[in-house]
Amino acid sequence: MSEHEHQQTRRQFLHSMGGALAYASLGMPEELFGKNKHPLNIMLITADDLNCDDLGCYGGQVKGLTPNLDALAKQGMRFENAHVNIGICMPSRIALATGLYAHNSGAMGFMHAPEGTQNVVELFQDAGYNAGILGKTRHSTAHKKITWDYVASRNELGDGRSPKKYVEHCKNFFDLCKKEKKPFYFMVNSHDPHRPFQKPGNPTRGAERPSKLYKPNEVDVPGFLPDLPKVRLELSYYLNSVKRMDDTVGAVLKALRETGQEKNTLVIFMSDNGIATPFAKCNCYLAGTRTPWIVRWPGVVKANTVNEDDFISNIDFLPTMLEAAGLQKLKKQDGRSYIPLLRGKKQDGREWVYTQIDSKAGGSYVPMRCVQNKQFGYIFNGWSDGKTSYRNNNEGLCMRAMEEAAKTDAAIAARVKTFRIRVQEEMYDLENDPDCLHNLADDPKYAKVKQALIKRLEQYMLDTNDGIHEAFVNRHDPKKLRPGLAKAKRAGSHISCLKTKEVRCRNKQAH
Repeated sequence: MSEHEHQQTRRQFLHSMGGALAYASLGMPEELFGKNKHPLNIMLITADDLNCDDLGCYGGQVKGLTPNLDALAKQGMRFENAHVNIGICMPSRIALATGLYAHNSGAMGFMHAPEGTQNVVELFQDAGYNAGILGKTRHSTAHKKITWDYVASRNELGDGRSPKKYVEHCKNFFDLCKKEKKPFYFMVNSHDPHRPFQKPGNPTRGAERPSKLYKPNEVDVPGFLPDLPKVRLELSYYLNSVKRMDDTVGAVLKALRETGQEKNTLVIFMSDNGIATPFAKCNCYLAGTRTPWIVRWPGVVKANTVNEDDFISNIDFLPTMLEAAGLQKLKKQDGRSYIPLLRGKKQDGREWVYTQIDSKAGGSYVPMRCVQNKQFGYIFNGWSDGKTSYRNNNEGLCMRAMEEAAKTDAAIAARVKTFRIRVQEEMYDLENDPDCLHNLADDPKYAKVKQALIKRLEQYMLDTNDGIHEAFVNRHDPKKLRPGLAKAKRAGSHISCLKTKEVRCRNKQAH
């Protein structure tokens, strides 16, 4: 029997057992099946490449940009210190699906985890749920043998940018679940505001026109980018896409409300990473990994609340959802449930977050690691050798504008060099410099702070079996650094058959 046939047979067996019996056999509390009780539905809504600070509820200065998300935040809890573990779409989404760091799942870039890796889809399906997904299917599916119960592709969703198409497929999925009398795990992935941004004029490839279009003078340029005319122009296009993403969220939530199941559905909103510009996506900077994270859970999460203190990561998503639904705990997990926070209680060990980059689109191995708390962040750029030039994917007009301005503006030229070449160690005062403009790593006044952050980062590496630890402790010795990086890469390759280019450490001088 093939793996696919085994999966299907297993699901058919669970369905034939009947709801309560199937759930009980898999550890769901019996009280969920009382006369007026029903299994909890879960709806995860994601944006693609969204800057956290652009949402009105996160202090965004563009008026009326995200009314639907602002309303959702008022109905639930908003986390100020939420992060994705990896600021790149596919590895970020697979970390979310598995509850594992990339070096433990093997999904260290644009590849799947090995077959059989624990994942949110199969765990909920095994508990009798229907699992549906709209958009970003490949990027959100942990391994290749997973079969969703309902799928709508990017093309079926108007290039992933048509609120009307999302509603149509939401209703189809809700009808399926109603017909089969099954609860659902539903992942709704907007392709906005990922590039190509929506320019003025007619949308392309089936996308809908946003409910509002923006002009360059309406843009609030983030502090990590220079305020240049062409930067403003491209960001105005980006805002158009953000607006359509919010339109989609509003339409999807309305469709849920019309099912009559809103009160029995836990809704989460987040982005897979930051905006696709320099110093954000594909990096460990604050703007690359910090994500809006909004949770609405009627009857559990108090409305209009904000968690300003605790750090959560997308690797915490799976253990949290399993506990929320009353399912058995994972046997292996790097994340942990933050249910106590949702209930307004304290939870120890939420002062730090660990983020990383391994391999980006195209296969380049560019290892980075970061540890941060509310005040400081430390970044290790393992690939940096003083010569190798780093490039984001989808840098767009913003970077071209910066490079053009750098010819006559020394400050912007220095900023471009900082982005392209980097240094091996970066440290920022995130309370006073959230845009990461002033590297304090070599400032003697912060030497003790730096050593404390390094100690914390090393502990994360050891606790999570991060193979890059050997390279990190030898970071000032190029002769040992390169073999350490190669060893870490091979460790990931052993898990996932990772095929990436060797990192080039050409600088023979100690950093």
